Amino acid sequence: MRSWQPFEWIVALRFLREGRLQTAFIVGGVAIGVAVIVFMSELLMGLQDNFVRRVLTGQAHIQLLPPREAARVLATAPGEIGAPTVQPPLQRLRSVDQWPAVREQLLALPQVAVVAPTVSGSALVARGGASRSISVVGVEARDYFRIVALPDKIVRGEPRLGPGDLLIGIDLASDLGVVVGDKLVLTAGAVAQTTLTVAGIFDLGNRGANQRTTFVALHTAQSLMALPGGATSLEVTVRDVWAAETVAQRITALTGVEADSWIRNNAQFFTSINAQTTANTAIRFFVALSVAFGIASVLVVSVVQRSREIGILRAMGVTRGRILRVFLLQGSLLGLGGALAGCSLGGAALLLWQRLERNPDGTPLWMLELHPALFVSAMALASLTGLLAAFAPALRAARLDPVVAIRG
Repeated sequence: MRSWQPFEWIVALRFLREGRLQTAFIVGGVAIGVAVIVFMSELLMGLQDNFVRRVLTGQAHIQLLPPREAARVLATAPGEIGAPTVQPPLQRLRSVDQWPAVREQLLALPQVAVVAPTVSGSALVARGGASRSISVVGVEARDYFRIVALPDKIVRGEPRLGPGDLLIGIDLASDLGVVVGDKLVLTAGAVAQTTLTVAGIFDLGNRGANQRTTFVALHTAQSLMALPGGATSLEVTVRDVWAAETVAQRITALTGVEADSWIRNNAQFFTSINAQTTANTAIRFFVALSVAFGIASVLVVSVVQRSREIGILRAMGVTRGRILRVFLLQGSLLGLGGALAGCSLGGAALLLWQRLERNPDGTPLWMLELHPALFVSAMALASLTGLLAAFAPALRAARLDPVVAIRG
């Protein structure tokens, strides 16, 4: 026994079956269009997520810095002729004023996840007759390692930062010829000097950073840089990385301390992201437009071919509203059918791309995460496009005069 179906469904499915070739071609066209949208959108989202992950691998979302010293114009003596003397800003380390209180204020904000004080400065590291200029970063390991996952980058030794420990990059270790357990002498300024033991060797994935960056305990850096109890910056991570600039502005208004977000510091990155998003939107629009024209053209031909049948149905008492719904339903079915095939095709293309495109070491270029919401929105968009594209042909079919249509 056949299940009951509304009149519109019976007629719409019959028209689609009778024009199998036309139906197959338009469903294939819609499928290709949807597959392009899905593939390009997922690829762009994966690329952006990979960029963000790389940018934030070695830095905080927001950095609070002490106020910069400005150049000062020295007063000239009365009657003195010539350009005024300008005193350049002093090259000295300064601490964030009352940083423990500022940290407590930040931790009270719901958007802030982690706050870690750091002391950064330049020093000279020596072993025997070899010496190198380095950047020393003093951190509290418990909090800082939640911002920068340094333990994951350790290739030898341990991510230990006791009072006498030092973490160095793999390239600096090679230049100095040191291994875990060796001692290095660090000199900062004219007299500050300390001897530290290499506890671990890391690889940040950047040769310049591996040659210059070293990590010590916060108290060790404060002593070495002659900044007792101070912090040259506060590193902050927020729960929503894309809201970092908004949170930074709120922090500045709340504390009066200059706050730089990763978004402001990577303006060129966001320019490229916006350009990619604009290009992807344009591709979506033109693909959807071509799909709409394809569906509309097929349904216009269908109306012309079935004018006599439409006239007979109208003569039998079928209302214009039902005829309208028949062709609107056809457009929606064509869009939905093409979307289902297109989502499957796009997903398969993404999996194939990830399998074939590899880094020289065999790892994927970046990990793709399939977003179900994108597939649902693509199907909804294709169905809506089919419905809108079918409106003009459906209206034409509904307005056919039964007598004229039957006479042909």
